[in-house]
Amino acid sequence: MNRKPTCELEKELFNSVFEKTPDYIKNLDLMNFDNENGFTFLLKREHLYPHSDSNPEGLNLLEWFANYSKEAKVSTAGIRGPQNILYPQDTRFPINLVGIVLATLAKALVAREKYSGKELRKIAASEVRYNSELYLDAIARIQAAQGIKTIVPVGRKTIPIWLASFLAFKLDLMGGEYITSSHGISVKTATKDLNSQGSQYLPEESLEFVNKIQEIFDIVDKNGSYEIKIAPKNDSHIDESIMAKFNDGIDLYVDYLKSGVAENLDNIKRMNSKLFIESVGGCAYRTLSRVLEKLGISDKYIWNNTEEDPFFHSIGKYDTDPKGNKTFYDYSVDATVLAKRPNGEKYFPVIESLHYERVLKNCALGTVVLITDPDHDRLTVCQVEAIGNEPMLDEYGISYIQLDEDRILTVYSANQAFLMLMNYRVQQLKHNGKFKNHPRFMIKTTASALSWDEWAGANNIKVVNVPVGFKEIANIMKKVELQIKNAPDKEVIVDDVFGNAINLGIQPRMIFGGEESGGMIMGSEDLIESLGGRKAIAMREKSATEAIIVASSLAAKLEEENTTLSEYLASIFDENDIIAKYDVREDIAYYNESEPDIEKLKLAKAEGEKQRTQNDLFYLSLAIAIREGKANLEQVKNVLNDAFEELDFDSLKSVKFVGDGTYLQFSDKYVEIRPSGTDAKTKAYSGGENYEEINKFSRILGNYSGERTELHKSLISEDFYNNSKETALNYYLKFVEKDANNEQFIVPEYNY
Repeated sequence: MNRKPTCELEKELFNSVFEKTPDYIKNLDLMNFDNENGFTFLLKREHLYPHSDSNPEGLNLLEWFANYSKEAKVSTAGIRGPQNILYPQDTRFPINLVGIVLATLAKALVAREKYSGKELRKIAASEVRYNSELYLDAIARIQAAQGIKTIVPVGRKTIPIWLASFLAFKLDLMGGEYITSSHGISVKTATKDLNSQGSQYLPEESLEFVNKIQEIFDIVDKNGSYEIKIAPKNDSHIDESIMAKFNDGIDLYVDYLKSGVAENLDNIKRMNSKLFIESVGGCAYRTLSRVLEKLGISDKYIWNNTEEDPFFHSIGKYDTDPKGNKTFYDYSVDATVLAKRPNGEKYFPVIESLHYERVLKNCALGTVVLITDPDHDRLTVCQVEAIGNEPMLDEYGISYIQLDEDRILTVYSANQAFLMLMNYRVQQLKHNGKFKNHPRFMIKTTASALSWDEWAGANNIKVVNVPVGFKEIANIMKKVELQIKNAPDKEVIVDDVFGNAINLGIQPRMIFGGEESGGMIMGSEDLIESLGGRKAIAMREKSATEAIIVASSLAAKLEEENTTLSEYLASIFDENDIIAKYDVREDIAYYNESEPDIEKLKLAKAEGEKQRTQNDLFYLSLAIAIREGKANLEQVKNVLNDAFEELDFDSLKSVKFVGDGTYLQFSDKYVEIRPSGTDAKTKAYSGGENYEEINKFSRILGNYSGERTELHKSLISEDFYNNSKETALNYYLKFVEKDANNEQFIVPEYNY
């Protein structure tokens, strides 16, 4: 990578990576993608084993693959990990050029076997992360060498993840490859695999190509080598003309918006004030600005950070860690992340690094701030308010920071922001006389706000709860669509992850699909139709553009009424008799993801994964024991009361495994303990009517070591404890597969 650092913090990162990279890695010359002609990479037996004096060509790919395949089984959003940002051929890192080449080839070979003799088309795109251009070039040229037409944006420039997903469905493609790590730290990346629906791969889809990599390694081990062909850079199978024809897909997407959330934008056009868009990393600007222009509302926005930057304009980056130690530290670009200063004070490190006390200095009171992440799928909503509103904000659990002596910035969690957006969307549909045309439902993750369930109940909207991950939301969408297609006049019934059968009614429509981490989508009134005639109730990926359109319209309405977002949220709580006004999320990271020494990073991550797993198994084994009839609720209460004397579990109603975590339902709150599917982290979510109480529960349960107490051991045998993770995975797969929409993709006759 020839990029020069743009600031001292990035220079510090580069220097650290350079110093920690051994010479044999720096001197690697495995594949030269600067060569625009076709060439062959010879994968050798030596590459499978560790580098040593006796094996100077060693890449240790067997160890890389063991970790890669393990993550493929549990990943919630692509197979993610850190990379060597200066030397991308460094196979010591989870994401590297060799690994991307192997995964791309394996997916291409699987596709060729499934659709022999057919014309195959996929989309490939990226956001702004380090080495994205290289990885995109490698993916396109590997696929081209296998005869797969790869559709890329004009100039191979960036587009958001939701646009790649939308086009995979709309253009009836076999799928897509998208390079991102969402709002993760700058050195992380991933290839997010999209299937023919535009949805992220489910574990069984990932395992197909993982098994193909194993086949390739078996051939290498047997024969000594394996040839991988890379097509020329200008191969005819790499196509920019299709994206040019559709204006990078923007024309199709704007038509989709106009049929739904952008049906009437008159109130936005009447706005006196400007909306402020924070384009973290810059990727959002290139696409969103063109969407807003075509919608005729671009003059209503002001922008910050429109330049594309893989260091994300230093957002979330610090020269000290949370304990105050001098080192490069990255909090990611999730604006809602809370951290503690050494003195114990809580603060928003990402928002603090945006320097809004200066950037928003000339913004008027009431200015709505919309913060989107590098792949432009998540949204954080904020608003400039007057000093003096703090008592009401505290009463309703709304966070804020002080900008100056006269103004504060309210910072809404996705739980709060999306409640406002879904409520406003329902108001729009009722105003237009459309709400009554269909029974309504929403899909949400169990970790999201309990207030969403309460609000839905008050508005006669059914709720389907699913595990964390947008692919889980998309999986329910496809189940609903299959029933509508096969029996259009019958009631649609789907199971949620709690084991409840949810009757959605006849010809239901999804009002909202989303999760507390900032991703959402609105459903369509009329079924969305691809060019080939496939139909969907909603798109498969969260979209910050869709969220921004709804948020902008809400902001315009509130401007007309001279009302703040906080007042609007309070009115929703009050009018719908919502009890669980408060929600918290405790993020426990067991190591420093920003550590540049990969060997130290691996050791720290491995140790952290042990802690994460031990914490998880303590609760998970109890949930599985209840489910299998090995324990009852009273016995589990006794274990928990014994282990956590400072907490009271007497009002506990159930303990359930919910696909990727353990859900503790109380009469007045919930707590979910969930191990990260992609890292050595634990997340503890809680919602209820008493902020101090739910905060205490999530903090204590989330940070627990997981050490088994004597009472736990007496209730849960060692064998049962050790097997509970595998048992849970089987339950999860049964949930995913029940009534699944397994209709095989039929390759159409393309006429564009």
